[in-house]
Amino acid sequence: MRSVDVFSDDEIPELSRRRFLTGAAALVVGFAFARHAHAMVPPNIARAAGASDASASGFDGFVPDGFIRISADGRIVLVVPSAEMGQGIATTEAMLLAEELEVGLDQIEVALAPPDLKAYGQSILKNQMTGGSTSVRAFYNPLRKAGATARSILVNTAAQSWGVSPEECKATRAVVRHNPTGRTVSYFDLVDTARNQAVPPDVKLKDPKDFALIGKPLKRVDTPEKVTGAAKFGIDVAVEGMKYAAILMCPTIGGSVRTINAAATKSSPGVVDVLKIGDAVAVVGDNYWAAKKGLDLLQVEWDEGPYGSLSSDDLWHQLESSKTEAIVAKIVGSPDEDLASGITLQATYKLPFLAHAALEPINTTIHAREDSCDVWVSTQVPVDAQTVVAEILGLPPEKVAVHTHLIGGGFGRRLAVDTIQQAARFAKLADYPLKIIWTREQDIQHDRFRPAYLDRVTATLTPDTLLPKTFHHHTTGATVLQYFTRKPYPEGQLDQDLVAGSVNMPYAIPSGKWEWTRQDSAVAVNWWRGVGEGHNVFVVESFIDELALAAGADPVEYRRALLKDNPRALAVLRKAAEASSWHTKLPSGQGRGISLHQCFGSFAALVCEVSVSDYGDVSIKRLTAAVDCGISINPDSIVAQMQGGVLFGLSAALYNGITFKDGRVRQSNFHDYRQLRLNEVPPFDVYLISNDEAPGGMGEVGTVSAPAALTNAIYAATGVRLRSLPIERSLLARKGNRKQVPEVVASSASVWRESR
Repeated sequence: MRSVDVFSDDEIPELSRRRFLTGAAALVVGFAFARHAHAMVPPNIARAAGASDASASGFDGFVPDGFIRISADGRIVLVVPSAEMGQGIATTEAMLLAEELEVGLDQIEVALAPPDLKAYGQSILKNQMTGGSTSVRAFYNPLRKAGATARSILVNTAAQSWGVSPEECKATRAVVRHNPTGRTVSYFDLVDTARNQAVPPDVKLKDPKDFALIGKPLKRVDTPEKVTGAAKFGIDVAVEGMKYAAILMCPTIGGSVRTINAAATKSSPGVVDVLKIGDAVAVVGDNYWAAKKGLDLLQVEWDEGPYGSLSSDDLWHQLESSKTEAIVAKIVGSPDEDLASGITLQATYKLPFLAHAALEPINTTIHAREDSCDVWVSTQVPVDAQTVVAEILGLPPEKVAVHTHLIGGGFGRRLAVDTIQQAARFAKLADYPLKIIWTREQDIQHDRFRPAYLDRVTATLTPDTLLPKTFHHHTTGATVLQYFTRKPYPEGQLDQDLVAGSVNMPYAIPSGKWEWTRQDSAVAVNWWRGVGEGHNVFVVESFIDELALAAGADPVEYRRALLKDNPRALAVLRKAAEASSWHTKLPSGQGRGISLHQCFGSFAALVCEVSVSDYGDVSIKRLTAAVDCGISINPDSIVAQMQGGVLFGLSAALYNGITFKDGRVRQSNFHDYRQLRLNEVPPFDVYLISNDEAPGGMGEVGTVSAPAALTNAIYAATGVRLRSLPIERSLLARKGNRKQVPEVVASSASVWRESR
């Protein structure tokens, strides 16, 4: 079987140790550990453990590659290349290293990698970057090979000291044993000799049947620190001499500071400075409260710029009336000819701008000096963070030290470096360490938003089977890449993200055409958990449901008929339907909906069961998911990611949308940009279909699954088809404030069937 995805397995090259050594330098000497803790290593201890740079400068131990440090006094530190933002990747990647190194998770400590593209860059995104559900897919083989190489060197070292063949030796839990004689030696006693050994040209990886860790539901390495409060996030940073900054940003897009009157602010107790850059002002205090009180006294006159009257209506008009020539992303068969005959069905879908709204608001601590700079920040792109600070301060990148931390939720927001650029501009004006903290309102209103999308979909059905003969999907929306790369994106060039999740739909449809019309706006945009698939799967799975309705077919059976050559997709569809009791009858006002996709190298089906009140209130009664992500590294993490992702996606579909008036974002906090609450979360079952296929991603699979399953369930409960998000309750109400119900796409097919 082959997984059809934006990135195929053969596009994921492996990072060899020799390539690492070429780019990152080899072994150096220096330090003895002070203590042993079986969890995440605090930043100061990570530096002492040699984990703050890829070559472990100053560390006196065994450093076979950028990922492993073993000391003579009994400590093993594994450096994980991806950012930990609650998704459990530090545990997963540590498991991959530990599996082949032959150590237990209880024997190791885990540190987060410093910025180093050559040592920690991943092969899918070509960057040291955590996003797009790529971490496990990119690092599955490189991390296992790193562990296996280290184990091989240690075993060879022991065998050489005993004068025996390495094939007679076996490593288990950091101990090498010579089977014929029973002699043993610990990894820690081999450190001095092992670091001088030659690198084996090739190493054999374990057969999956011999895995001791992979496939087991193991506890996360970061849980103890999070339970005790010892875990350090970016917002927890405290450095000597640090001052706190509360900031005020121009409320309009593209606006700037015109004048400020800081007389009252400067006389406020605890205020030490007032700093101004183009579009923002910072009041600096001895503590955050002093800075915030001083900021409240600041008088600022803004130049609202060219977009001071921008509204959501303006932005939707731009999408709906765009005249930009469409870029064809993919053609299968003869779609233009096929669309001219058969039963033609059409629908238009609209998805709003979205904020990321992570629990940890934006914060950066930075100390800029004439010849160097330190940055303490939670980021998904440490190398990019280093680069932009160096650019603004006029320093070589190697003079900018980026100290990575646990992230209190990323969801794509920490892929953008605009907030770090802002911090560097302020730091340039200060001669002390500066800690900048955004408020929740600033975090939402000055986000880099998920783009809004307008999608027009057309299909023709074959008259005898009423299955789709051709499928045409036209997306209009902005590209994120011009903001991510910080340079103009070429006109006429496809951004694959705009069609991802649709061009690789799981269904066998004879012909199809996928197009993108680029329509940028004044709103700065960014990827959001689910990336392009997050919007396209909603469109595809909503429309497939509408086609099933037009055919008078059950939505599950209709999909099943389109999956004859896709056994992995068929298996998750079948399991989700069976486990959710799909075919059992529900009371009036309740309904089930399903979604199916094959994104990020994984296959997932989700059934959502809802109840809709007479006043249009939607309650989720039950959730059932089936997932095939190939080899399951840590089943507990997979289940958690599916559950968390679905709830994240449901929150957005039910409640979230960013709107604009007078150039300003109207939403400001969780009262008007709310999330699902604990009492709203229903029973949720996740079934894993494990196999030996290459591992797929999971971080965004649930988010992508959620919106279509929800709106399909709402249709089943009410007969109302929702084609825009967030859902509008007045369209569902049988009592109270009820609006016009949108036309149902199936009507044309119903008329056709009745006329036969």
